[in-house]
Amino acid sequence: MCGIAGLYHSAQPKPVDPARIAAMTDVQAHRGPDGSGVWTAPGVGLGHRRLSIIDVAGSPQPMALPGEQVVISFNGEIYNFAELRRELQDEGAVFRTQGDTEVLLHAWVAWGPDMLARLNGMFAFAIHDAGRQALFLARDRMGVKPLHYVELGDGAVAFASELKGLLAHPLVRRTPDVAAIEDYMALGYVPDDACIVAGVRKLPAGHFLLIERGRGVPQPVRWWDVDFSKRAKGSTRDLQAELVERMREGVRSRMVADVPLGAFLSGGVDSSAVVALMAEASKSPVQTCTIGFDEAGHDERGPAGLVAGRFATDHAVRTVRSDDFGLIDTLVGAFDEPFADASALATYQVCALARERVTVALSGDGADEALAGYRRYKFHAAEERVRALLPPGLREPVFGALGDVYPKADWAPRPFRAKTTLLALAQDGDEAYAQAVGVTTPAVRHGLYGAAMARQLGGYRGEERYVAAMRQAPGRDALDRAQYADFRHWLPGDILTKVDRTSMAVALEAREPLLDHRLIEFCATLPAKLRLRGGEGKWLMKKALEPWLPREILYRPKMGFVTPVSAWFRGALADEAAGLARSPVLATWFDPHAVERLAAEHRSGRAEHGRTLWQLVMLERSARRLFA
Repeated sequence: MCGIAGLYHSAQPKPVDPARIAAMTDVQAHRGPDGSGVWTAPGVGLGHRRLSIIDVAGSPQPMALPGEQVVISFNGEIYNFAELRRELQDEGAVFRTQGDTEVLLHAWVAWGPDMLARLNGMFAFAIHDAGRQALFLARDRMGVKPLHYVELGDGAVAFASELKGLLAHPLVRRTPDVAAIEDYMALGYVPDDACIVAGVRKLPAGHFLLIERGRGVPQPVRWWDVDFSKRAKGSTRDLQAELVERMREGVRSRMVADVPLGAFLSGGVDSSAVVALMAEASKSPVQTCTIGFDEAGHDERGPAGLVAGRFATDHAVRTVRSDDFGLIDTLVGAFDEPFADASALATYQVCALARERVTVALSGDGADEALAGYRRYKFHAAEERVRALLPPGLREPVFGALGDVYPKADWAPRPFRAKTTLLALAQDGDEAYAQAVGVTTPAVRHGLYGAAMARQLGGYRGEERYVAAMRQAPGRDALDRAQYADFRHWLPGDILTKVDRTSMAVALEAREPLLDHRLIEFCATLPAKLRLRGGEGKWLMKKALEPWLPREILYRPKMGFVTPVSAWFRGALADEAAGLARSPVLATWFDPHAVERLAAEHRSGRAEHGRTLWQLVMLERSARRLFA
């Protein structure tokens, strides 16, 4: 796992200063504390920071083939590199190292951009091909590893794993993108293809960018997409067996490492399944780690301990305070862009614990998206069944009128928030889901914006990305469309960004075996009733795992990392919430009086605005670092 950066002059081969490349990589030293390298040639420079995982001593980067006609800077892991190496050797390739980096170089020479379809891994890399006069940037299918890029005023294209790598270049202008701020307020993160710094873009998951000298910078090309339109055939028993085998392949392929390896263990279904399959494949006890909370209702030490005992793991536990908000500035520095998923606090803590014992940790991320594990899928499916009972022309007046008069109860569990449900039923299903997966509703956030911000947005809404993804989804039903949109936006924008930044902040490589593309492609073909049945998400996965895991693990309520931000803003962070109205940074986009009212309503208990206040705090601190 590593950090990469570079420059490419696409119009003409201007000189590149190696010190500039070094500066862009050195600010990402946390991603690669084990080594660094810079390579330059007329019109191009590549930089690298290395976290050594495979072929620890033998694969320094940037790496070139003999003659330096093809050079790479690579962040990630290719899990099937040994098979690809054998295939390339059969075609005449000669290898000097034992790792996966050199495999990518020979794969490019042999197959060009078509190499991507052969890769099983997580990656973001840049290949310079002097013969083709081109720079090739590529990102993995799911978006596990990040890659930012920007066109500079001198004609160069700069790229880096993290935004801070680009900002180390003096020609990157630090101007905020108001559309990205709207996206952030809607979703809680800046989407996978956007950036809060105007002009900067993220290469989207499953895309590549081929920049050929003299031809300008084209639009990224999508090389992979998840397809929910097909349906697998076979008995439930056969599909269970295939699901387990694909999970097993995902886990075993990610256990290859030349450094200590372990797993996160929360006691939930997903991480427990990963640990069970690791134990099956390992000759020694699996090293596991769990974060416990001092708040009983959110403490998963008990279930995690049950799984650790069942599989005789070498288990480490650390108890942390559920109200530990002292890490806010650490997270702001790690994420660069504002990021409002408060579970990042706990994710950072479990990564720090894991890093004390291992260099690589397997996680259970991805199963909820692949197999409809989130509760919102259940609610969306139920709402769609109700919508089908009334024609669109009647839904809005009937449900809208009922929703308008029903009392608001944001504090209650979702099933009891009838006002929220009624207003959702009045909407188109795609629009309703886009709002359900978000953080702050259009009405609330637009009520916070100042007049200038409203004019600049010109009617743009952060939900538009989700709605468009659902309407374009290759799928058969509402569940397909919701899951597809989450793969396009929620997974890379929230979940994988959270895991990448928090793990890399402590120089830990996190691997997601349940995001193996072969497993994801299979899950997308499962009939909806095998993903979600009787209100039970991940139904087939849970049935398949009954021989491995006890029922109290498989069927206990989903918990996850819970951070009590609402309580913070009525207690220890109440003054910070009140101070948001006085922030000169936020005053650029928000009405100070509206922000002040929001904080006062929350503090008094008249309304629940905890998540919106957390968004504003993270935005204010991030924007202060980026733009002040």
